[in-house]
Amino acid sequence: MGVVGVGHVGTAAAYSLFQNQVASRIVLVDQDVHRAQGEAMDLMHGQAYVGRVTVEAGGFERLEDSHVVVVAAGVSQRPGESRLSLLSRNAAVFQTIARELDEHAPDATLIIASNPVDILTYVMQELSARPDEHVIGTGTLLDTARFRALLGEHYGVNPRSVHAYILGEHGDSEVPIWSNALIGGLPLRGRTVLGKPFDEAVMNDLFERVRRAAYDIIDRKGHTNTAIGLGIGRVVEAVLEDQKSVLPVSIRLHGEYGLTKVCLSLPCVVGTNGVEGRVLPELDPLERTGLERSAAVLREALDEIQWPEERARPPNPAD
Repeated sequence: MGVVGVGHVGTAAAYSLFQNQVASRIVLVDQDVHRAQGEAMDLMHGQAYVGRVTVEAGGFERLEDSHVVVVAAGVSQRPGESRLSLLSRNAAVFQTIARELDEHAPDATLIIASNPVDILTYVMQELSARPDEHVIGTGTLLDTARFRALLGEHYGVNPRSVHAYILGEHGDSEVPIWSNALIGGLPLRGRTVLGKPFDEAVMNDLFERVRRAAYDIIDRKGHTNTAIGLGIGRVVEAVLEDQKSVLPVSIRLHGEYGLTKVCLSLPCVVGTNGVEGRVLPELDPLERTGLERSAAVLREALDEIQWPEERARPPNPAD
């Protein structure tokens, strides 16, 4: 497998994949060849603690046997900068990447981790000739992990025992799905669970902490990378091991909830063939409205893109 873009996120993803032995061979691709070589050497020196996992630096041609390629290339998010404002600076980078990947790894499933991830997932689908199901954005995977972590902290349980989703955009318009939030099979909204009643004000504050998390972390350390690196590893593992895991990832909508011509996060079945199914939870009216608003925000940004002439496929009016 490969990782394209060895910045903070790409390096964290490679470390997660290496440590968990998700793949036997990892190829790091970056414009800064020396940096990629240094990261590969550094990881290889950890084999005595992890096991035999080969990590090497190389060009796109070294990805020919890859079943999965993580795309984490692009310019970094600046303090206080929204993900959507990254669009004009990152969309152009994907034109070259799509061309190289279509030539050297046409059958690979792509995991898009660059921001704004929903828009760049759509951009990659437009610029690449591979099926949409093989271009997956990390989407609200991280937001959902933050949501479950804070809910677990609030209720005093392991976050793995919390079943709750953030859907829509990975960004300011994301939508908390309270109507389907569960612990031990019990809905949280409107109930007392583990001695704690569902307090709307407390829960709204908790969600706001989730929504602001990236900004708060960037303000303190300049970037986010560790948790998303783990999340990327989780998606790659689901593909390589054909786990059929249900994960909140960014995919193109074809009429789900009445939405089209946009990529955003829904719970999806992820396996060896990429996105193999979509799980559509029943949403309440406010959640449906929130999802529609999220789609509108993303579509507005997509409408501003100047598509290159060598776009892999023509626009589909029925999309």
